Amino acid sequence: MTVSTLPLNDGNQVPWIAFGTGTALFRKDAEDAIRLALDNGFTHLDGAQVYGNENTLGNGIVASGKSRSELFITTKLGQLEPGATPKSALQESLRQLKVDYVDLYLVHQANNHVGKLKEVWKGMEEAQKAGLTKSIGVSNFTADHLKTILEIATIPPAVNQVEAHPYVWQALQPNLAIHDQYKIVTSSYGGLSPLFRGKGGPLDPVIEQIRTRLERTRGAPVSDGQVLNKWLQQKGVLVVTTSSKAERIREYLDTQNVPELTAEEIALIETTGGKLHKRYFPGNWPPE
Repeated sequence: MTVSTLPLNDGNQVPWIAFGTGTALFRKDAEDAIRLALDNGFTHLDGAQVYGNENTLGNGIVASGKSRSELFITTKLGQLEPGATPKSALQESLRQLKVDYVDLYLVHQANNHVGKLKEVWKGMEEAQKAGLTKSIGVSNFTADHLKTILEIATIPPAVNQVEAHPYVWQALQPNLAIHDQYKIVTSSYGGLSPLFRGKGGPLDPVIEQIRTRLERTRGAPVSDGQVLNKWLQQKGVLVVTTSSKAERIREYLDTQNVPELTAEEIALIETTGGKLHKRYFPGNWPPE
């Protein structure tokens, strides 16, 4: 199955769903998980320097036998060591990952670079111009963080990866306005948190109602996770997810084959999500 793509503002394309090596694989050996993801159809791998597993992510890529051109690899800049630049930090990541370039390089956290965001963004542009990454972007950037770098950017960020699901969608509106203006793709982590971490919230009956309708339309099983991932996909969001189970991995990728939500269903998820403001990764965002 070919994974559908989203257009980036620099002319590149990104697979709409990525296998993440954070949370569950943080500072753990990622090789077997990467093999499982690639063997079951993922092509986009989302890593980071701070996850402490770029080396084993690279081992998984090598062991899979997949050619580099088949894959889309993302990594993220962590805290800079004294004397290091985004370019030199990426060179080290490429050594660990055992590849010549990444497809997407993100500034992981604005608060790692207080007072130096503009300088860091210039360094990201240099890494792209040097051919070490095809696209550059950011992660956990608020609207204010984006405005700071856009003042000096000659290349705007292609992506902003943030916690994104219906319980924070309302709070993300200032971000989404800037994303729309500069054609920045919104990428989500924790997108299924309302189901896995937030059971009992106002969304539960709405997701169940839509799931039942989709199942009837499809004539085949549809999961709660597929309903929420479909909502994100139809919102144009790049979804980052993970699982250690092959059947769950296949289910996530199968989301693109689930019938589309109606405009009314999309709106219902958004308005119902707006009844509860809940972050499951509050440490990645300024206090609200």
